Parts: sequence; C-alpha cells; structure tokens
Amino acid sequence: MGRRSFQKPANAGVLIHGASRGSFVLQFMCEKFTDPVMIQVTPSIAIDESELHEDFMRASGAGGQNIQKVETAVQLRFDVANSPNLPEPVRLRLGTLAGRRMTKAGVLIISAQRHRTQERNRADALDRLLALIREAAAPPPPPRRKTRPTLASKRRRLEGKKLRSGVKSLRGAPELS
Repeated sequence: MGRRSFQKPANAGVLIHGASRGSFVLQFMCEKFTDPVMIQVTPSIAIDESELHEDFMRASGAGGQNIQKVETAVQLRFDVANSPNLPEPVRLRLGTLAGRRMTKAGVLIISAQRHRTQERNRADALDRLLALIREAAAPPPPPRRKTRPTLASKRRRLEGKKLRSGVKSLRGAPELS
C-alpha cells in the first residue's frame, strides 16, 4: 500500500571535489528518486505524481484462484480541491464531470478492476483520470446564438405539412355518398 521514497541527503546537489565515482552514482540516484515526477495532462497542465494516492483491494468478479488472494483492484484518489496545478475553471468543470465520483471534500475517486493484474488496473485508473482532466480542460463550446427562421424555410415547412396532411387524409375510410 505504501509508496517507497528515498530521502535526499543534505549535500545531494553538490559534488564534492575528489569524491569517488560511486558517491556520484549515489548522489544521482538520490536526485532521481526525490525529484517530483510530473504527469503531463495537456500542454499547459501537469500534475505531480505525489498528488495521486492509490489503494489496493481485492476485486470482485472473474479471476480464478487469484481472486481471493491478490489485491488487484485499484482505487485512485486525486485531491482536486487542493491541487495547485489545476486552474480554477478546469477544477470547476472537473467537479461537474466527475459527478458521484467526487466527494464533498473535493477528492476524485476512480476505481479500476477491469483487468486481472494490478499493473494494468493502475494504468487503467490513471488513463481514466487523465482523460477526465483533459475533457475538463477543453474549453466549453460557445453558447448558441438565437436566429430566426427565414421566410423561405417557413414556406418549405408549411408546404411539407400540407403534403403530409394530404397523404394522411387519403388513409381514411372511403366516403359512401
């Protein structure tokens, strides 16, 4: 359940003169694991991987003998309300698009259990989150401008109604006069 992280030494950004190659590799590894990993959503929006929290549980449904032993289902949580990387309009549209998946505290919860492996469910949950954020980031369509029908379109509509009423009047019982 937990995420492994490495503590960066105080002097990790500084290469000491005369240090051996092994200490440089250690320094590089510390920087590699502690730098925030940004997930690019759109060209202007990127979210930090540390903002995502994953919980694993046993999935329901098919899975054979593994279903009762392995925690393959993933519950991905993203705090939309407190994310510093989301612009306010995107945050509002994301709240309306998420619907019941958003808690009152502003946390978006995405559950994934379609696949039989944890890795594929993790990727599925992340893909669905990114698709939802991309949809919220797209600007809303412009409002429809009201227009009046032209005189010719009014005449065409009335002519069509006359033809249709003539066809329907022929469907009645014949007159017995």
